[in-house]
Amino acid sequence: MRILICNDDGIEAPGLARLVNAALGLNDDVWVVAPDGKRTAAGSSLTIAGPLTMRRVKPNWYACSGTPADCVVSAMTWLFADEPKPDLVLSGINDGRNVAEDIAYSGTLGIAREASFWGVPAIGFSRVKNPDFGATDDEWLGKLIASLWQSRAEWATEGHWLSVNLPTALPAEIRQPRIGRDKIGRTAEVVESAGDRTIITVPRGRAHASEPGDENAAIDAGFVSINRLNWFGETRLDDGFLDGIPRWRQS
Repeated sequence: MRILICNDDGIEAPGLARLVNAALGLNDDVWVVAPDGKRTAAGSSLTIAGPLTMRRVKPNWYACSGTPADCVVSAMTWLFADEPKPDLVLSGINDGRNVAEDIAYSGTLGIAREASFWGVPAIGFSRVKNPDFGATDDEWLGKLIASLWQSRAEWATEGHWLSVNLPTALPAEIRQPRIGRDKIGRTAEVVESAGDRTIITVPRGRAHASEPGDENAAIDAGFVSINRLNWFGETRLDDGFLDGIPRWRQS
């Protein structure tokens, strides 16, 4: 069993080391490809027709100059070009929860989404800020990964992946909440303004909005939140919708 681990917090992030430690409880064929710096909210963006620098940090560990999703692509197309592809892709552990609109923004989930394009089961892991780390956290997480791997036939169908949010303390019971609304990037701050030129920043943070039954509610109540996501973007229009659209002809 070959496992590829990527993240969006960078090659030196503590959450990455914890996820590697948990994965090593399943198998020692574990590989890491992670950005050379923090790439928060990079989503699933790729570097196309531009150079990517791959730096070997230590055996089986590589730092990539690109985006989180680039890490998956570089692994599939270069690192494992002449070797067996990974059986499982893990991403994280993100420093902070990934909920609501983060499905679109998150580099952690962008990794899992990209892995699904390659037909590889993938799980994105995130955890609340400043958790209460326990001595058995990594072991417990390794058992959770093993359980999810064993049940992959139920969730790893084409185009699907899992998003797992870990609460403050582990071990914890598991819930499958609904996707809520808690958008990041709601405000802007003016840094400098002179004439026609204005510099703004969009600060970190979110409102931590929550409604009963959503992800934030489950996480705040101490549960592990697991959601099955997919990248299928099509929603069928009602029958007859196109009948109301003018049929333009070339003149």
